[in-house]
Amino acid sequence: MRHGLLNFFAATLERSLLFQIQVPNVDIKARIEDQLSSHDVLLYMKGTPDFPQCGFSGQAVAALNAIGKPYAFVNIFEDPEVREGLKEYSNWPTFPQLYVKGELVGGCDIMIEMFHSGELKEMLEAA
Repeated sequence: MRHGLLNFFAATLERSLLFQIQVPNVDIKARIEDQLSSHDVLLYMKGTPDFPQCGFSGQAVAALNAIGKPYAFVNIFEDPEVREGLKEYSNWPTFPQLYVKGELVGGCDIMIEMFHSGELKEMLEAA
Protein backbone atom coordinates (compact mmCIF):
# COMPACT_ATOMS: atom_id res chain seq x y z
CA MET A 1 0.00 0.00 0.00
CA ARG A 2 2.75 2.45 0.90
CA HIS A 3 4.52 1.94 -2.44
CA GLY A 4 1.26 2.55 -4.34
CA LEU A 5 0.61 5.76 -2.40
CA LEU A 6 4.10 7.05 -3.24
CA ASN A 7 3.51 6.32 -6.93
CA PHE A 8 0.20 8.19 -6.76
CA PHE A 9 1.85 11.27 -5.21
CA ALA A 10 4.74 11.13 -7.68
CA ALA A 11 2.33 10.96 -10.63
CA THR A 12 0.24 13.82 -9.20
CA LEU A 13 3.34 15.97 -8.68
CA GLU A 14 4.56 15.20 -12.20
CA ARG A 15 1.21 16.27 -13.71
CA SER A 16 1.25 19.42 -11.57
CA LEU A 17 4.75 20.35 -12.73
CA LEU A 18 3.85 19.73 -16.36
CA PHE A 19 0.80 21.96 -15.97
CA GLN A 20 2.87 24.75 -14.44
CA ILE A 21 5.45 24.59 -17.22
CA GLN A 22 2.90 24.57 -20.03
CA VAL A 23 0.69 27.40 -18.74
CA PRO A 24 2.41 30.81 -18.85
CA ASN A 25 1.99 33.15 -15.92
CA VAL A 26 -0.67 35.54 -17.23
CA ASP A 27 0.21 38.19 -14.64
CA ILE A 28 3.85 38.30 -15.75
CA LYS A 29 2.87 38.40 -19.41
CA ALA A 30 0.48 41.29 -18.71
CA ARG A 31 3.18 43.14 -16.75
CA ILE A 32 5.68 42.73 -19.58
CA GLU A 33 3.15 43.86 -22.17
CA ASP A 34 2.29 46.88 -20.00
CA GLN A 35 5.98 47.80 -19.76
CA LEU A 36 6.43 47.44 -23.51
CA SER A 37 3.34 49.47 -24.38
CA SER A 38 4.39 52.24 -21.99
CA HIS A 39 7.78 52.91 -23.61
CA ASP A 40 8.80 53.33 -27.24
CA VAL A 41 12.34 52.16 -26.48
CA LEU A 42 12.86 49.72 -23.60
CA LEU A 43 16.00 47.88 -22.59
CA TYR A 44 15.77 44.88 -20.27
CA MET A 45 19.22 44.69 -18.77
CA LYS A 46 21.37 43.49 -15.91
CA GLY A 47 21.84 46.51 -13.69
CA THR A 48 21.13 50.12 -14.60
CA PRO A 49 22.49 52.44 -17.28
CA ASP A 50 24.62 54.14 -14.61
CA PHE A 51 25.81 50.81 -13.22
CA PRO A 52 25.51 47.95 -15.74
CA GLN A 53 26.19 44.61 -14.06
CA CYS A 54 27.47 42.74 -17.09
CA GLY A 55 29.61 43.65 -20.07
CA PHE A 56 26.87 42.99 -22.61
CA SER A 57 24.44 45.31 -20.82
CA GLY A 58 27.23 47.90 -20.65
CA GLN A 59 27.79 47.68 -24.39
CA ALA A 60 24.06 47.98 -25.08
CA VAL A 61 23.83 51.09 -22.88
CA ALA A 62 26.89 52.62 -24.57
CA ALA A 63 25.29 52.17 -28.01
CA LEU A 64 21.99 53.67 -26.91
CA ASN A 65 23.70 56.57 -25.13
CA ALA A 66 25.81 57.29 -28.21
CA ILE A 67 22.63 57.64 -30.27
CA GLY A 68 21.19 59.98 -27.68
CA LYS A 69 17.51 59.09 -27.89
CA PRO A 70 15.87 58.66 -24.47
CA TYR A 71 15.07 55.08 -23.47
CA ALA A 72 13.59 53.29 -20.51
CA PHE A 73 15.16 50.30 -18.81
CA VAL A 74 14.21 47.47 -16.49
CA ASN A 75 16.84 46.01 -14.17
CA ILE A 76 16.02 42.31 -14.37
CA PHE A 77 17.93 41.64 -11.15
CA GLU A 78 15.27 43.61 -9.26
CA ASP A 79 12.39 41.50 -10.58
CA PRO A 80 13.16 37.77 -10.97
CA GLU A 81 9.62 37.06 -12.21
CA VAL A 82 10.04 39.44 -15.13
CA ARG A 83 13.52 38.04 -15.77
CA GLU A 84 12.17 34.50 -16.15
CA GLY A 85 8.89 35.51 -17.78
CA LEU A 86 10.63 37.59 -20.42
CA LYS A 87 12.69 34.61 -21.58
CA GLU A 88 9.45 32.77 -22.37
CA TYR A 89 7.66 35.86 -23.70
CA SER A 90 10.41 36.76 -26.14
CA ASN A 91 11.75 33.27 -26.79
CA TRP A 92 15.16 34.91 -26.28
CA PRO A 93 17.15 33.38 -23.40
CA THR A 94 19.77 36.06 -22.75
CA PHE A 95 20.00 39.67 -21.65
CA PRO A 96 20.08 42.50 -22.51
CA GLN A 97 16.99 42.60 -24.71
CA LEU A 98 16.06 45.74 -26.62
CA TYR A 99 12.47 46.45 -27.63
CA VAL A 100 11.35 49.24 -29.96
CA LYS A 101 7.62 49.94 -30.23
CA GLY A 102 6.94 46.66 -28.42
CA GLU A 103 8.96 44.54 -30.84
CA LEU A 104 12.10 42.65 -29.88
CA VAL A 105 15.13 44.02 -31.73
CA GLY A 106 17.59 41.61 -30.18
CA GLY A 107 20.44 41.32 -27.75
CA CYS A 108 23.83 42.95 -27.48
CA ASP A 109 25.41 41.44 -30.61
CA ILE A 110 22.50 42.48 -32.82
CA MET A 111 22.38 45.95 -31.26
CA ILE A 112 26.11 46.52 -31.79
CA GLU A 113 25.93 45.32 -35.39
CA MET A 114 22.96 47.62 -36.04
CA PHE A 115 24.73 50.49 -34.27
CA HIS A 116 27.79 50.19 -36.53
CA SER A 117 25.67 49.99 -39.67
CA GLY A 118 23.56 53.01 -38.65
CA GLU A 119 20.40 50.93 -38.65
CA LEU A 120 19.87 51.23 -34.88
CA LYS A 121 20.00 55.03 -35.04
CA GLU A 122 17.45 55.08 -37.89
CA MET A 123 15.16 52.72 -35.99
CA LEU A 124 15.32 54.76 -32.78
CA GLU A 125 14.80 58.06 -34.57
CA ALA A 126 11.68 56.65 -36.21
CA ALA A 127 10.30 55.41 -32.86
